[in-house]
Amino acid sequence: MNVLIIEDEKIAANNLEKMLLQIDGNINVQNKIDSIEESVKWLNNNTVDLIFLDIHLADGLCFKIFEQTKIKTPIVFTTAYDQYAIKAFKVNSIDYLLKPIEIKELEKSLEKFNELNRAQNASSIDYASLIDILSKKNNYQERFIVRYAQKIKSIKTDDIAYFYVNNENVFLCTKGNNNYSIDYSLEKLENIINPKNFFRVNRQFIVNISSIENMYSLSKSRIKIELKPKSDNEIIVSYNRMSDFRKWLNN
Repeated sequence: MNVLIIEDEKIAANNLEKMLLQIDGNINVQNKIDSIEESVKWLNNNTVDLIFLDIHLADGLCFKIFEQTKIKTPIVFTTAYDQYAIKAFKVNSIDYLLKPIEIKELEKSLEKFNELNRAQNASSIDYASLIDILSKKNNYQERFIVRYAQKIKSIKTDDIAYFYVNNENVFLCTKGNNNYSIDYSLEKLENIINPKNFFRVNRQFIVNISSIENMYSLSKSRIKIELKPKSDNEIIVSYNRMSDFRKWLNN
């Protein structure tokens, strides 16, 4: 089986490839692509049996790929979308994997693909209908799917106090002080959450304005923030973000 992975998070793409090979050593990952532009170029000149496609890419929503090139290849979406979108996937007989991806769920997707292939209807999915359904949604992410132990939980974005980096991994902290690992970079989060509510104050933190408890002026160019729930890290607004931060506070 020849597979294409379209995913803008390098770690997530590499982990997906490792799991695929663990399930079936004969799977050939022909390429790992991280953008809409490069995906269109590659798909115009190459074919594969199955595509794993992240919904949110560095240069926009993946549905723009469908607008620029014709795709008949079966697709498994990798997503942290809410239940509204998941219902759309089911209606259109498209499989999806909730991030962070688990190997058992990945194995089930491959089994479904093989069943569709044997039935010779793997390319009958109505992608146009799916695009129409999902493009009507607000572009800002409303929920994040997280896993802990053996459970899956949906966290409303409004209930998130802040996002932060710890040991190269990204976490969200809820207003109830629950912390969960998520499969996103802060750069990607900046593009999918509402900028009226969230601001990236430095390399490590994106904060919700409603979770700022106190601010202290350390100098004309430095502000210290205290968040609720409290963070173990001292949070200083970066010098090059100060001007935008002040504007954000006044909006």
